[in-house]
Amino acid sequence: MRAKTFAAMLANSRASRTMEVADLLAGMYMCEWDRLSRYWEEQDRERIEEFLRKICRISPQRWNSWIEWYDSERREDDRPGWRRLRKRKKEAPDEPLQPSAALVSVLQQAEQLAPFRDTLDGRSLPILTSECVLLCIARNFGTEISLRLAETGLDAARLERDVMFPRRAPLV
Repeated sequence: MRAKTFAAMLANSRASRTMEVADLLAGMYMCEWDRLSRYWEEQDRERIEEFLRKICRISPQRWNSWIEWYDSERREDDRPGWRRLRKRKKEAPDEPLQPSAALVSVLQQAEQLAPFRDTLDGRSLPILTSECVLLCIARNFGTEISLRLAETGLDAARLERDVMFPRRAPLV
């Protein structure tokens, strides 16, 4: 969810009405790098991070403005007094971002691969992990992102093994 939220924020910053695969990859990079970095050689990780920032179009200025916004929101929530008790003005709800066709395809593939499921209202729902989604992005052969990920030295075999045969259930 954090990666998806970050992806939506990135798409909104571009004034896009759709969330792209690169947006979700950026969200996964920003929110899950500690988990995902193990699929690259340690000596290559700095180069890989530079590549991911470039492919995800995260400029230092954009990153800095997000950090400043997040910090100001956090400080406002921590302020004591009447401000917290006042009702916020109702704002017109923004139209939700729609995933691009390419992102829908990646997520559908991830749903089919997901080894864990949860039940809600009698329906079986896949539990998607960042590793599962990264594998599907990398497997989306012929796309620019999958080609560029392959060039980075992504250990796709290890990633696939970890997705298909996880050692533990995903953290919820």
